[in-house]
Amino acid sequence: MSYRLRESTIVKIHYATALGAVALVAIHILFRFTTGSFAASLSYENVIANYQLISYAILLELILILISVHGFNGLRGILLEYKSGKIYEKFVNYGSLTAMIALIVYGSRTIILANMTVI
Repeated sequence: MSYRLRESTIVKIHYATALGAVALVAIHILFRFTTGSFAASLSYENVIANYQLISYAILLELILILISVHGFNGLRGILLEYKSGKIYEKFVNYGSLTAMIALIVYGSRTIILANMTVI
């Protein structure tokens, strides 16, 4: 059985992920500027401490997911406008999905490893 999303649903997902990412990145930026010196927030110890703050780690994970879905969905749309064909469309759809999942897994791994790091 093949499950296929309608293109209008995919566009709605694209818009929703854009709005969600903008909101969460705004929270992320506000957090960076309200915790003291921006330069100090980039030190290794502060970065690791931020990853170990569970609410901030969740925020970063959500940003990772939203931006990955949004970005690969946009890339998928661009590639499908470039060329057509049933085999090409399947390759682009599955390739985008695979790359998106790989990026989310790798980014999540980074968040988990940083969370387990002892300062």
